[in-house]
Amino acid sequence: MTDDDADTVLIAGTASHAGKSTLAAGLCRLLARRGVSVAPFKAQNMSNNARVALAPDGEWGEIGVSQHVQARAAEIPATTDMNPVLLKPRGDGESQLVIDGEAVGHVAAGEYYESHWERARDAAVAAHRRLAADHDVIVAEGAGSIAEINLHDRDLANVECARFADAAILIAVDIERGGAFASLYGTLELLPDDVRERVAGAVITKFRGDRSLLEPGIAEIEERTGVPIVGVVPHDDPGLPAEDSLSLPDARDADGGTGGTDALGADDGVPDASAVRIAVPRLPRISNFTDLEPLAREPGVRVAYVPLDAASDDPLADADAVVIPGSKNTVDDLLALRDAGFDDAIREFDGPIVGLCGGYQILGERITGADVEGTGSRSTVEGVGVLPVETRFSPEKRVERVTRTIDGAGPLTGASGTATGYEIHMGRSSPTEETDRPLGPESAATDRALGTYLHGLFENEGVRETFVVTVFEAAGESRSAVDESNSARSNDGSPYDRAADLVAEHVDLAAAGLDDVR
Repeated sequence: MTDDDADTVLIAGTASHAGKSTLAAGLCRLLARRGVSVAPFKAQNMSNNARVALAPDGEWGEIGVSQHVQARAAEIPATTDMNPVLLKPRGDGESQLVIDGEAVGHVAAGEYYESHWERARDAAVAAHRRLAADHDVIVAEGAGSIAEINLHDRDLANVECARFADAAILIAVDIERGGAFASLYGTLELLPDDVRERVAGAVITKFRGDRSLLEPGIAEIEERTGVPIVGVVPHDDPGLPAEDSLSLPDARDADGGTGGTDALGADDGVPDASAVRIAVPRLPRISNFTDLEPLAREPGVRVAYVPLDAASDDPLADADAVVIPGSKNTVDDLLALRDAGFDDAIREFDGPIVGLCGGYQILGERITGADVEGTGSRSTVEGVGVLPVETRFSPEKRVERVTRTIDGAGPLTGASGTATGYEIHMGRSSPTEETDRPLGPESAATDRALGTYLHGLFENEGVRETFVVTVFEAAGESRSAVDESNSARSNDGSPYDRAADLVAEHVDLAAAGLDDVR
């Protein structure tokens, strides 16, 4: 690390979902608690879970959810410099390319590397430079595996970032999947020599059991590679929002229903008989599913992602409410719902229904100006028809943080005050008849259904509490009984502090030679 610029620590991994985001967020909060000016960074992210942040030009832009979370951990406002390049997959090998927060087009993988990668790299270098000018430490997060040898000449999030940021590297190794030592050894062997020299240590993540059983393996891998194992982090989810769909549960029990133990929130200690179940159709192009995580943290609430091929004539039979999440390609997810017969199940469902962003569009009567995947044509597609709205698509994309006044109606009857969140969508939805608009002009509600473009809706306590009470009442269950009996939910601090505690207790930064960021 240099003395005349911000120090950068790159949290890389042997694979996807190895715990990089948690380590990065924990390190950000740990340093912030110690009075260090720290900022997160991910040169290139691929995720449909996006949040809104300020861009260098002062406008609103998009970044991946993990950097938004890490900014909160660092106790600073999120900016697009923290994730200057974002790829949002939309199917068939094509992604929407977002640079410095602004969508610049849809590109296939080959086209991106041939025609856009140099621009993306320049944006990443400039963004890192701006962050380094304002902070003492940059905690960078890699993507996937740092040892993808087919991409080493264009691996912006890992190899290139390590080079242009002059970064020290910590490698996260997921032991839960097995083969941790082999994965680490192979990763180190496949790194370019100059990048291999930057590796300061490795951290084994998601460990369960007796650490002493690891000691022989740790001793041998250190002897073989010369890289110290500087931490063994136990399997402990601090509750940070997930970055990608790898973290979603299968949500299908033996009967194909929505009530299996894989549902989010099933570990809260509340008996299933006293809990309510919110079914979420697992759209093929699902995005911003982190909108549902605040609900899953409520005692007695299960959030079950239901496969569209659920082995049941009525996939919503054991659901007490339905939430349709966002989609990277609304029309094709709507058609997938229809092909699976899910649209009929939603229309016949008599409990509370909420559609968020793309889900709102799906619940409407029709979508016009739709780009039907694989046809190149624009046409009108009939919606599920639960809400009296029509959505018209256009090339214009709305990206903005917003605050809406709540005028409680439908599933939010009784709610009041304001709700803060963000909008990221193409298309505008207009009512086809007189209807309640509980969250501003681009929302709609009937007595049982609500649609809104407001991402982060359930992060607002008043909204969340009202909706959860509505679901319990619709299910004929007692929310107060759950609150009185529930003692399993921990109140041991924020997820950011819990992530910081994991790093502080189980990662030896000094052993990695990172004394100047302690």
